[in-house]
Amino acid sequence: MLRSILIASAVAAIAAPATCATYSAKLASAAAPHVVARDINWNCSGAACQGTTDESRPTVLCQALVKQAGRVESFAVDGRAFSNAELGKCNASAKGETNKALAAQ
Repeated sequence: MLRSILIASAVAAIAAPATCATYSAKLASAAAPHVVARDINWNCSGAACQGTTDESRPTVLCQALVKQAGRVESFAVDGRAFSNAELGKCNASAKGETNKALAAQ
């Protein structure tokens, strides 16, 4: 009996779906209603965007979003907001930011 319970528990643990994280971003300007960037489909209303994915690299997802939709003013993962340093790293990937960084040198 104990053996069958352990087997059933192991099967349930393996078959459990991955937990998706909820991402939200406020863009500097309005975006298209749907933006596909890397491993996430963003649903946007004006400059506010939301999406979910089981991808666990928030900085990469933020950078992919700014490459498609432009700079972000805020970015959060499951309610945890990016710090100013994290936002700066993310926004460095925005279109035209590389040229601005090179021009400033």
